[in-house]
Amino acid sequence: MLGGVKLRTAARRDLPAIIALLADEDHVVDPRSVEVDDAYEQAFKAVDADERNEMIVLDEGDGTVLGCLQLTCIPGLGRHGQERALIEAVRIRADRRGSGLGREALTWAIERARARGCSHDGFKLSL
Repeated sequence: MLGGVKLRTAARRDLPAIIALLADEDHVVDPRSVEVDDAYEQAFKAVDADERNEMIVLDEGDGTVLGCLQLTCIPGLGRHGQERALIEAVRIRADRRGSGLGREALTWAIERARARGCSHDGFKLSL
């Protein structure tokens, strides 16, 4: 990973930072200012409990969340029952954009989807 930043599965403690990233793409929002209400709690629990969903954070190494993404594997009948991948909620903290973290995160997610057996033909990365 770039500069000691690592990708890992999000934990409940990361939820305020994830919400902060999703709330404002243009500014750094202090996660301590974010209200984690029941809707966010329930959504995080649902994603966390679903084996086809992964909420991933980019961790600076000290627990500071610099980015996030959600990878969902979707079952289907196309391509002889092969799963497809959906990558969404991709965010890099405003003050860290342009550093290559987004490209690194998307490259990781595509490789993760391929490793899980998701369809390969649709994966194109052009950032």
